[in-house]
Amino acid sequence: MRKPLIFVLCFLPAVAYANVVWPALYLETRLFSWWAIGIGLLIEFFFIKWLFSLSQKKAALAAVSANAVSSIAGIILIPLAGIAWELFPGSVINWAFSWGTFNPITWAATFFLGCLVNGILEGAVYKKWFAPEFKFKSKAFLWLLAANSLSVGAAFISLWYKPVQL
Repeated sequence: MRKPLIFVLCFLPAVAYANVVWPALYLETRLFSWWAIGIGLLIEFFFIKWLFSLSQKKAALAAVSANAVSSIAGIILIPLAGIAWELFPGSVINWAFSWGTFNPITWAATFFLGCLVNGILEGAVYKKWFAPEFKFKSKAFLWLLAANSLSVGAAFISLWYKPVQL
């Protein structure tokens, strides 16, 4: 009986609110700028070459492949990570401190979640195709997070130098 009811509810008119914004959406716009992608590829190329002892050609292919996967999946996962933050820990912090969405703790969490999402996605690519010995519970993963913190950090810092214009 519930399935038909849910089906009927899908056809009821509803108002869509497209004016909801959270920090992960701002960060995502910068992560997809040409200069942020270039910085990220360059930084990660050197980390990957060193971390997995790959040739230059293979390190370049690995960096481009991993960043392509993290870019495509990140289009959805980074904003979802940001909204997940906003739904639980962020809402508690906002309530406790009487803050809005754009507060220092949420910005820090956005930075961390951006690094973590990219690190997990890129790590999966490296493990699958370039370095089967790679483990997510290792120093190598921490180095991968460090590399991502530099590339995500460049995009993140740019938000203060040239804020998003609405």
